[in-house]
Amino acid sequence: MAGANPFDNLLKTLSVNGKEYKYYDLQALNGKYQKLPYSIRVLLESAVRNCDNFQVTEKDVSNILDWEVNQLNENGVEVAFRPARVILQDFTGVPAVVDFAAMRDAVKDLGGDPEKINPVCPADLVIDHSVQVDFARSPEALQKNQELEFERNKERFMFLKWGAKAFNNMLIVPPGSGIVHQVNLEYLARVVFNGNEGSLLYPDTVVGTDSHTTMINGLGVLGWGVGGIEAEAVMLGQAISMLLPQVVGYKLYGALNPYVTSTDLVLTITKHLRQLGVVGKFVEFYGPGVTALSIADRATIANMCPEYGATVGFFPVDSTSLSYLRQTNRPEDQIRLIEAYLKVTGQLRDYSAGDQDPVFTESVGLDLSTVVSSVSGPKRPNDRVSVTDMKQDFANCLTNKVGFKGFGIPEGKLGTRSKFMYDGTQYTVGHGSVIIAAITSCTNTSNPSVMLGAGLLAENAVAAGLSVLPYIKTSLSPGSGVVTYYLRESGVIPALERLGFDIVGYGCMTCIGNSGSIDENIANAIEQNDLVCCGVLSGNRNFEGRIHPNTRANYLASPLLVIAYAIAGTVDIDFEVDPLGYKPNNTPVYLRDIWPTRAQIQTVEQKYVIPSMFQEVYAKIEMGSSSWQNLNAPSGKLYPWDTTSTYIKKPPFFDGMTKNLPTAKPITKSRVLLFLGDSVTTDHISPAGSIGRTSPAARYLAQRNLTPREFNSYGSRRGNDAVMARGTFANIRIVNKFLTKPGPRTLYIPTNEEMDVFDVAERYAQEKTPLILICGKDYGSGSSRDWAAKGPFLLGIRAVIAESFERIHRSNLVGMGIIPLQFLPGQNAESLGLSGREIYDIHLSADLKPGQHVTVTTDEDKTFEVILRFDTEVDLLYYTHGGILNYMVRKILG
Repeated sequence: MAGANPFDNLLKTLSVNGKEYKYYDLQALNGKYQKLPYSIRVLLESAVRNCDNFQVTEKDVSNILDWEVNQLNENGVEVAFRPARVILQDFTGVPAVVDFAAMRDAVKDLGGDPEKINPVCPADLVIDHSVQVDFARSPEALQKNQELEFERNKERFMFLKWGAKAFNNMLIVPPGSGIVHQVNLEYLARVVFNGNEGSLLYPDTVVGTDSHTTMINGLGVLGWGVGGIEAEAVMLGQAISMLLPQVVGYKLYGALNPYVTSTDLVLTITKHLRQLGVVGKFVEFYGPGVTALSIADRATIANMCPEYGATVGFFPVDSTSLSYLRQTNRPEDQIRLIEAYLKVTGQLRDYSAGDQDPVFTESVGLDLSTVVSSVSGPKRPNDRVSVTDMKQDFANCLTNKVGFKGFGIPEGKLGTRSKFMYDGTQYTVGHGSVIIAAITSCTNTSNPSVMLGAGLLAENAVAAGLSVLPYIKTSLSPGSGVVTYYLRESGVIPALERLGFDIVGYGCMTCIGNSGSIDENIANAIEQNDLVCCGVLSGNRNFEGRIHPNTRANYLASPLLVIAYAIAGTVDIDFEVDPLGYKPNNTPVYLRDIWPTRAQIQTVEQKYVIPSMFQEVYAKIEMGSSSWQNLNAPSGKLYPWDTTSTYIKKPPFFDGMTKNLPTAKPITKSRVLLFLGDSVTTDHISPAGSIGRTSPAARYLAQRNLTPREFNSYGSRRGNDAVMARGTFANIRIVNKFLTKPGPRTLYIPTNEEMDVFDVAERYAQEKTPLILICGKDYGSGSSRDWAAKGPFLLGIRAVIAESFERIHRSNLVGMGIIPLQFLPGQNAESLGLSGREIYDIHLSADLKPGQHVTVTTDEDKTFEVILRFDTEVDLLYYTHGGILNYMVRKILG
């Protein structure tokens, strides 16, 4: 079990602002430290500070210190990491708060003090994923969208408001405040953690339940996205396991063209790094070009990490970072303390001090002067297209065979046009017509240069007499209240509104598909003639079907280009040759005539983006709107569960739990629920998207008198385990070897009946038959999702036998008390002659050891060995308790 920290001899004292603080002197370790990438130095500090030789061991410290050798290990080297804090958004945060509320009940039922259940490390939850663009192009759009948001999500919001009062060490930011990543950047990020005089200083690190948590790396805070179970583990003070990453050094040099934006830069980097192949790696930016990038520019690059595949895109803290902290109204004493600590521990990047470049796995570079105006699409964020090539590229996409760069439109239908009526006037659309133009998402709304650039371009466009066709759904969803503040103060909002870019809400909207509906006449015109119409957005993802069902082509672009394409009304345009429109005297207006220079934008930015704005906005961020303030949330430390609720339900994870360790149950006479092949992802397992009208989840909701219009999505119902269990393995594309075609169904083997997966699991549960899965390679690959482990647990799955597991999903299975078992090398279900129809016994000894072999037998006299994928003693500890949540309850009980 945990012991004293063997590295306490490295503790030193630092005097700053007349006060003394403690810190671990990493530079005293050995000369290897000076060669480490700055991102690895952060991992090393965490391992040194948290070393207890149980969760984090001295071996972890030595493995990280010897990064230069270990990062090349073909099999990977696992290390433990304890982040300093957790950040959540509401879709993923609700189930975490539900679990914490249920843990309090469990502690109380077992005779303990429920108020002891709180996040051990700080947890911040920003409600930003629930607002939709139901209303647009109207001064009332913001208010109406927020009213609808509250109407749809009142129950969830009441629950979260209760959590904000009930739990210590948890901040919940109300809806309407901004996007989680921008609030993190402007307000929540500490850069260095410190308390009162005499406390310990250490770097701010964060994991979040959103893949774009990586945006915070632009400020020098190491952070990335994880699944809900890992996030809850960190909130409960547990370490997470990770592979020691390779670090790609990305050198920036040269200077950007005056007409190029940070969006153009990030789309160029995204394509470059995706081609290079950086999945699972850290990317660390360095070189003289970094100093020319603002923190907002860096954050834009770091935000797109999931799109280029890296774990993080890290910018070490430097003088620009410290200036940003001043600009965003962080206290001066805190900034001086941050600077002093990072300097004394060798974690502050000083580009004026000569060569500080560490050792990297490999180095690549980009000359900033080569960056040109760009968009990405039509279906992937890494398919960058120069704006000058856009017209030809789109023409090629129309005729190319169906794929990432093709729609397969026959030559004879390229000129197809559709007429429709909108607001009493007839219009025509064709291939390439812009239907949605949205300045949305954290990628660009974090960056004053492109937001103010869009405002200046709008002013120039209005002055030239240009406008946007009224049927195009235009919208502006700022990343935080600060954005609205500086747009208003700089005077550009009236011009934006004239072009239809009224503020519609503060949240992750069009980029995640919360774009709302389009006019029915337009939708019919598009569908009847199979048109490839377009969305143009300043977001970070444009995968097929994500933005809107009627925009088959979607392009990521800077806010300036979003407006430009909205004015043009089509992506089938060459801005160099074709005018955007005409002045009243019939003089053509080209994009170059209204495009502001980088210098013009910077002048406005320096004048209007000032600390007092951040102070005013964030001083009242926890208050929320009047709708939030008027929410009558329950009081008390225990949540009063409403048994009729279809959104928030007490989960059964602690039903029947005892204070003493449970007796291990053998897995005998088990059945296979699903017989799966290779590369089954968490998207196949975890409930997501809309709730099918004939699905088990739909039947459950219909039995509670809800109509299909009220079903909402699985995402909105993540706080209801009954809905989520019924949506597990509900993906229409899942391939189950028991069946001849893909779909969310399986066999009840005793009678050979085909039914929905949940219905089969329920029948087995009634018979008290334990369930297992048999799978191929890379089971659980893809994004980490908590319900990909919680859902199978609720279906009664006790073990998963696979050829190999995705690392984090294996850990999540352990966290839910499900046993991961791996076929021996060279073996699989096929080679062993398994049909999946057998009855299985898994012979578990009383004295389990990590990585031991376990015998499996079947009723057909087949016997084979598998590897017990409990990789550490901590894994075993969680399993013996029935999962990490049960372990934490008993730990609290003492």
